Amino acid sequence: MNLTKKQTNKLVAGCIDNNRKAQEELYKLFYADMLRVCLNYLPDREMAKEAFNTGFLKVFQSIKSFDAEKGEIGGWIRKIMIFTSIDKCRSELKFNHLLISEMDDDEFFIAADVLEKLFFDDILKDIRTLPLATQTVFNLSVLDGFSHKEIAEQLKISEGTSRWHLSEAKKRLRVLLETSLKKVDRQAERSGKAK
Repeated sequence: MNLTKKQTNKLVAGCIDNNRKAQEELYKLFYADMLRVCLNYLPDREMAKEAFNTGFLKVFQSIKSFDAEKGEIGGWIRKIMIFTSIDKCRSELKFNHLLISEMDDDEFFIAADVLEKLFFDDILKDIRTLPLATQTVFNLSVLDGFSHKEIAEQLKISEGTSRWHLSEAKKRLRVLLETSLKKVDRQAERSGKAK
């Protein structure tokens, strides 16, 4: 969402003043994107909606702390949504507390030709099949760019456990995505024969 600095300042000032119109406008502007963020971290739509609403309550409660000089409002709201979603599902996360000294390198996590043939929705569907703890670490690391140290602090796990879950996610996704690619290739082959 690209808002000008003037638009952002006006919306933030309105929200600080408890102006319902400004709050509603901010909510509507970020509804779809931020609900999607919550859906990335939670296993079902109801939990995601609950986290989204809790997250927006936090946004309105802490809007005074938003600093336009440090970043844009969408990024600030996104971070609140991520942490709220994690808080929501923390009790369901079951982490294997393993110490792992040497992790697989990211050597060709997924080949580029695999990704070129798959749609984002297919990839997202495969990510959603991962165990919730592994999925959460993968999302934080790969989709949102958090370091293992940040993930460990947020999820209250060790950095080694975070690395293990990321490695496990990559192994499982590699297999799932290669299987999906084979399906896409077979469908393309069938449609080519049908012509």
